Amino acid sequence: MDSSRTSEPRIAGIYPILYAYFDRHNQLDREAMRRQMQAVVGARAPGVAVLGLATEVNKLSRVEREQVIQWAIEDSGGALPLAVTVSGTSVEAQRELARFALAQGASWLILQPPSLPPGTAPQPETFYFDFFAAVMDGFDVPMGIQNAPEYLGVGLSPDSLERLAVRCPNFRLLKGEGPSIVLAETIARVGHLMPVLNGRGGLELLDNLHAGCAGMIVAPDCFDWQQRVYEAFANGDVARAETLYREVLPGIVFVMQSLDTLICYGKRIAAWRMGFEVQHDRDTKLLPSRFGLEAARRFAHTLGPLP
Repeated sequence: MDSSRTSEPRIAGIYPILYAYFDRHNQLDREAMRRQMQAVVGARAPGVAVLGLATEVNKLSRVEREQVIQWAIEDSGGALPLAVTVSGTSVEAQRELARFALAQGASWLILQPPSLPPGTAPQPETFYFDFFAAVMDGFDVPMGIQNAPEYLGVGLSPDSLERLAVRCPNFRLLKGEGPSIVLAETIARVGHLMPVLNGRGGLELLDNLHAGCAGMIVAPDCFDWQQRVYEAFANGDVARAETLYREVLPGIVFVMQSLDTLICYGKRIAAWRMGFEVQHDRDTKLLPSRFGLEAARRFAHTLGPLP
């Protein structure tokens, strides 16, 4: 393995993570998924991610997860680096999906902690440390982990993250999922080793950038606005970044009340901006209300169409 990592892609900016759209037959909606990628490419995203929480990955079969990866590569035409979130209950299951993703053309991978049977208490932190190290072993692409204790129930401490980076030379990316004050402490420990990205739909975007985040991984509903905020900030125009963020923040707050709210309404805001309707919700815990739909329509109109 080349520890210099001279060929690894630059990871910075706002990366949209694709929604999973379903048709009336509860199958992945081929045309909606293609249109989503076209919009992401057209809006000049620095890259794209798939199979995270916004993609409702836990509701997808193994065949469907592979289909999402294949379609993402096909529909982007190689125009964007692809990050694939890798989940699975065992080391070998994650390594198998990782090998598949890389064979299709993925540029980097983000590992999720293994899911445990319902009612099972989380394992000690050392368990997850060893699990991630075993999955990463031998791969020669940048790999990261999704460190999201608030959403996934488990995570690694900054000390463990630093030790994991020493043990695994390919551990060169962190996808955090927490308040900016927490990410700032993490960046202080590992920011010199790897780019740290946050998520949470873009909440605290500017504070995350001030804290040293390299960017964000967010759902597509307003990623283009957030990319403009990022670019203004990166160019030193903090005043413009603040103005743009004030405009987009109400929509972010609306969809980020919970993961269920994001899946219910964020997905619809993105679809309307891209010119189509959500045909079906799979195993949703939150059904859209009239008030919620009216609010989502208003936000979609304010944000404007995606290319």
